Amino acid sequence: MSSIIEKPRFSCALAAQQTVLAIPGAAPIIHAGPGCASKASGFAGVQAGQQGEGYAGRTHVSCTNAGEKEVVFGGEKNLEELVEGALKVVKADLFVILSGCTAGIIGDDSAGVAGRFLRNGDPVVGVDTAGFRGNNYFGHEVVVKAIVDQFVGKVEPSVEKGLVNVFASVPFQDAYWRGDLENLKNILEKLGLKVNVLFGPASGGVDEWKTIPNAQFNLLVGPWVGLSIVKHLEKKYGTPFLHYQTLPVGAQETSKFLRAVGKFAGLSEDAVEQVVNKEEKRFYDYFISFTDFVAEQRNILPYQLYVVGDSLYSSGVTSYLTNELGFLPQGIYIIDDPSQEREEKIKAAFDESTENVGEIIKFEADGGLITRDIEEKIGSSKKAIIFGSYWENNIAKKTNNYFVNLSLPIATEIITSSSYVGYDGGLRLIEKIYSLAFNRGNLSSRTHVE
Repeated sequence: MSSIIEKPRFSCALAAQQTVLAIPGAAPIIHAGPGCASKASGFAGVQAGQQGEGYAGRTHVSCTNAGEKEVVFGGEKNLEELVEGALKVVKADLFVILSGCTAGIIGDDSAGVAGRFLRNGDPVVGVDTAGFRGNNYFGHEVVVKAIVDQFVGKVEPSVEKGLVNVFASVPFQDAYWRGDLENLKNILEKLGLKVNVLFGPASGGVDEWKTIPNAQFNLLVGPWVGLSIVKHLEKKYGTPFLHYQTLPVGAQETSKFLRAVGKFAGLSEDAVEQVVNKEEKRFYDYFISFTDFVAEQRNILPYQLYVVGDSLYSSGVTSYLTNELGFLPQGIYIIDDPSQEREEKIKAAFDESTENVGEIIKFEADGGLITRDIEEKIGSSKKAIIFGSYWENNIAKKTNNYFVNLSLPIATEIITSSSYVGYDGGLRLIEKIYSLAFNRGNLSSRTHVE
């Protein structure tokens, strides 16, 4: 059996450099061969909706460019010199050393090197992110835990009622992560909570990380990525966590999400319902306004649903489009390569939010196999919409069906604060989907001004 994966949607663990870049005030230091950092940022930056390089990203990433000399004699001395130089010329509140395959094979101790600087008062963390250890979902988790252990450290929590740390999107790997975290923060603050999102413009940067131990609870949004993080925090600081497995998209799931969070946080049920009722009224006022268009153009609009993405976004989009917009799921392809043990739990989570969809879920990292399966299922249909990547866009063009960007690579759209999370995210998704109909050239004449 071949181990080659065609058109993978993820990178190696070293691409967790993007996790570091997502923390305002943090800078990565790469201990790896030449080109590793560039390839990681090319995939999870440029080919992720042109998200930009961030501070100290892309061509500005500090790197040892490890080669034959380091393989023979070891590279720790070279790494120490690089860290010393970075501390002098890069203005950052936190430096994270990420070691690649070369360092991993020869046994260089990045954490040990970082520790020598940390003991001298320099904010340096080291973590083994050799590509052969896992993909960048794995890399994201080990980097977060390394920062917690080495930088935040062993402190006595001073628990602040209402403070919650949110763990959800993997920065850059989820092209909508900035908007997602901002939307989650906004809707949770309406409940009266104080929210740490830790990454992106909505976070307080490195200083916010130092308050992680003080949270009343941690909130994980998503089926599995981040679960090891919140369990680690529970063990380290005694912080309980709520695991909400479906990304809240649209009114039904977002209201369910707010009620679950409110109950776990010990908030007044009446206060939570006031927020839910206000948000639902606003959502459905907008929702009803577009139903005339749907009723008039229903014969040409798509209703068959194909989703190609990681388990986080696939769960939210599938739930919303099926339960609130009436789409019929034909194929759900999970591309984040979870373990077999997690696959059954993910299916169960899907079935909990969307009845009987688990039976059509495929866990598949090979893009070639996904393409062939979708094309076979679509056949001659012109009533399908595909959520996926640049590669699924080609299927939509070939079969004359609808397409929306969801997963990497995203090469035909610029993404800044876009998000499909929450009430507003659900409305934005409606606009995105049904505006596509105007590009098909077959709307009835009543929709056009003569």
